[in-house]
Amino acid sequence: MKRNNIRKQRNPKVTSLPTTEDYQLHTLSNGIRVAHKQVPYTSIAHCGIMLDIGSRDEQPLQQGLAHFWEHMAFKGTEKRSSFHIINRLENVGGELNAYTTKEKICFHASVLDDHFDKALELLADITFHSVFPDKQIEREKNVILEEMSMYVDSPEDAIQDDFDQLVFADHALGSNILGTTETVNSFDREHLRTFINDNIDTERIVVSSVSKLPFAKVIRIAEKYLGGIQRKTTNRQRIAPGVYTPIIQQKERSISQAQCAMGQPAYALLDDRRLPFFMLMNLLGGPGMNSRFNLSLREKNGYVYSIEGNYTPYLDTGFMGIFFGTEPRQLSKSIALINKELKKVREVPLTTLQLHQTKVQLMGQLAMSEESNMSFMLMMAKSLLDTGKVDSLPEIFAEIQAITSTQLQDIAQEMFNPENFSYLTFLPE
Repeated sequence: MKRNNIRKQRNPKVTSLPTTEDYQLHTLSNGIRVAHKQVPYTSIAHCGIMLDIGSRDEQPLQQGLAHFWEHMAFKGTEKRSSFHIINRLENVGGELNAYTTKEKICFHASVLDDHFDKALELLADITFHSVFPDKQIEREKNVILEEMSMYVDSPEDAIQDDFDQLVFADHALGSNILGTTETVNSFDREHLRTFINDNIDTERIVVSSVSKLPFAKVIRIAEKYLGGIQRKTTNRQRIAPGVYTPIIQQKERSISQAQCAMGQPAYALLDDRRLPFFMLMNLLGGPGMNSRFNLSLREKNGYVYSIEGNYTPYLDTGFMGIFFGTEPRQLSKSIALINKELKKVREVPLTTLQLHQTKVQLMGQLAMSEESNMSFMLMMAKSLLDTGKVDSLPEIFAEIQAITSTQLQDIAQEMFNPENFSYLTFLPE
């Protein structure tokens, strides 16, 4: 989906104007953008600070450092202890949270709108004024090592991390967001400060909010707590993955059920085929119980409890994966059924009715996801960082309606060649 670039719009008289009926945008003098959607029917305010920094920006010896920063931001600032950070919003019934992905770090909060000022002040404090106390660093290392153990003990999660490493071998996109035991144990305050200084760019930061507050008030509060942040830019260049080579790998684990992952790199974020491919993956392995994989493997044959097909676009590449668990004796049969469904979409175009139903289902799912104000707040920030624009639902629906059966079949023929797939299997010992 192509979008206009608004990253360089810095004049408040221009950027304060609504750019669509759905959201409004303002750029602070330091380059930080403030995006707001006013929703008059809610008494809850959702706000977040999203930075265009993720685990793919780490050097080999920094693996896990972005996620470590996310944790350490809550452990003390220039004026608050971790205790005061935790209780600042909890005491008024609010929630404070954060997450790290391959390309983003986000700190966000949800509160009654009367406490919006308090929430944004706290988010600004932990994002820009954390001090990373030594005692807390050592304590948090143990917390993250426990988090790693938790994922290792869950084969459904572990196989997804290991499969990333298989598909994006020797690239940061293949590294585990949590890092490794060795890297996490090596981190200190200087590592955090160096990583932040090397990667932070105020023009690549978005403050996002959804509430019933007027936009002018949101801008005043943002100016109050973020306007004084010093402008900073970076010449960081993200390196695209190298040439992909399919790999087939099996691992033995102390598990009772076999786990399987299959897939390959996919279309990048700004590729025109992104939305049609997303629709195709939704048809095959989306959340609906009527996905083709679910109907074939679960409903008709009883081979799996659940199966999913994922497509994740990145700045310069993408990832598609199919994940399921089954009895070891049914593993080959399950893969054969998946390949049968992939062959079908390659060789048999969707009928007019099938195409219509696929479009309607996807539009309904997207509309329901936008009903969540918190989800919209997070999506708005990510979209602005990735593309410079937030598409309205009517714009997205128009793009979906324009997709043809021929487009989908062409994409299926390109993306669903079994010879290009990598396979990772966890088998019981």
